[in-house]
Amino acid sequence: MLFQNSVRHALPDLAGLCHVWRAGELGDASERSVDTGYAGLNRVLPGGGWPQGTLIELLQPQAGLHEWGLLAPVLAARQATAPRQLMVLAGAPYQPFGPALGARQLDMRRLLAVRAQGPALLWSVCEALRCADVDSVLAWLPDVRGANLRRLQIAAHAHNKLLFVFRPLCARRESSPAPLRLLLEGMTGEADTAGNLAVHVLKRRGPPLVLPVVLATRPTRLTALLAASGERVRRQREEAALALAPPQACPLPRSLLHALDRTASLHHH
Repeated sequence: MLFQNSVRHALPDLAGLCHVWRAGELGDASERSVDTGYAGLNRVLPGGGWPQGTLIELLQPQAGLHEWGLLAPVLAARQATAPRQLMVLAGAPYQPFGPALGARQLDMRRLLAVRAQGPALLWSVCEALRCADVDSVLAWLPDVRGANLRRLQIAAHAHNKLLFVFRPLCARRESSPAPLRLLLEGMTGEADTAGNLAVHVLKRRGPPLVLPVVLATRPTRLTALLAASGERVRRQREEAALALAPPQACPLPRSLLHALDRTASLHHH
């Protein structure tokens, strides 16, 4: 007890030190943070946005599902502020569809896609991070090892780049040097026209986050268009069902039913 009291008096008041991070609090990013485009996501990320100059690891069940819904707002904003900078896609599983990305305000002329495999793919990512004309890098690295992830983390920090690395769900069981790890889970359903995406925060500088952050990732105009299309399909189905239904017999008037009953009664007698 005496030792604890002496240590307590010897240490300065930690509450008054602005550079000391407490594990129970959400850390402030020492590097520059970039607005994600989603207020709900900004609130749970250290620094209030995507950390620039670090490795951001995104896990999802299948490559190509949720990348653009999550990252289109920040990438479009970056292109608007730095129109001459390039956005590099390394190892993308599918060729980007220009009209869809254009609807999300992305300029396809500033996009550079790199097709490579194995060591060449990792080399291309490292070179892109070193390039002065590159603003952000999106890399699909399903088989990357921890040592190579550390290399990417060092390169992103050294050159102050915005780096997103996509990996499968099985990578969740592996350790990672990424300061920020998120798991993306789509919320599909017939009534879901907003492209809702559940973002689970697996690792951050701060306390654990139990519940996911739900984001509406589709643009407002596209959401309205899909809702109108769904309503039109529903009406067409109802009209088709009515056209195929068998005709129902029309009930006879009550007075005529009474007359037929009397006639049937006379014939019976």
